[in-house]
Amino acid sequence: MSQPLYESNLKSVPLLHRGKVRDIYGIDERHMLIVTTDRLSAFDVVLPTPVPGKGEILTQLSNFWFGRTHNLVPNHLVDMPLEQVVPDVAERALLVNRAIVVRKLKTVPIEAVVRGYIAGTGWKEYQKTSSVCGITLPAGLREADRLPEPLFTPSTKAAVGMHDENISFAQAATMVGRELAEQVRHASLSIYAECAAYALARGIIIADTKFEFGVDENGRLTLIDECLTPDSSRFWPADSYRPGTSPPSFDKQYVRDYLERIGWNKKPPAPVLPADVVTHTVEKYREALIRLTG
Repeated sequence: MSQPLYESNLKSVPLLHRGKVRDIYGIDERHMLIVTTDRLSAFDVVLPTPVPGKGEILTQLSNFWFGRTHNLVPNHLVDMPLEQVVPDVAERALLVNRAIVVRKLKTVPIEAVVRGYIAGTGWKEYQKTSSVCGITLPAGLREADRLPEPLFTPSTKAAVGMHDENISFAQAATMVGRELAEQVRHASLSIYAECAAYALARGIIIADTKFEFGVDENGRLTLIDECLTPDSSRFWPADSYRPGTSPPSFDKQYVRDYLERIGWNKKPPAPVLPADVVTHTVEKYREALIRLTG
């Protein structure tokens, strides 16, 4: 495994934006370079401890799903070799398996969340209101229960250090326009249905996930950012799934649980992760990659 990359600092291409996990560089008017680092965010705060190899795992898994779903919705990947984009050999060596070249698109300013099971903030909201994002659910659901059908429950896209907020579909339609909101909902539910069935056959339940979309110059909806990774999804082992409690997972829920246990207030600065938590997190991410892609 390569050395952990907490932050990239390329000189041969200009930095456009540094997100929670990804550093984005400009190539030309139509293309960008996305570098997935080993940073980890929890509760919308970037942690100070890198998770070695995480960026490579996320990139490989996203690319796998982009390949499986391109028949459902186009994605932002461009077949442009890294040598053409990053001329510096030393810089290019840092980017192996963790950088992709993509099209520049206009971002749709909502997070497209799909929930197949009741967990996380959805479970907390259900306990208070018997609904999630304005959608009334059956009474008597237990934590981690499978929902009668997958739900599209959008949220706002918060800046680094801010919290995403769940919104109703009507609110999303007001923000982006009803036609585009309906396209996002249809694409999100289609991708989830296809990939959740694939994952289940390989022993992983995709409990929920979130997608991001953009539109091109012709207004065509396009899948961007990442796709069905342990950072953006809840992956549960199917063989030990038991509703009524929070299942074990192959995602960053393990880190969230640790941070909850130590009583962190979920505000910056975030605490340093101990070595054993980092090691277990890498193992969980890597097992998800192996199970899903072979």
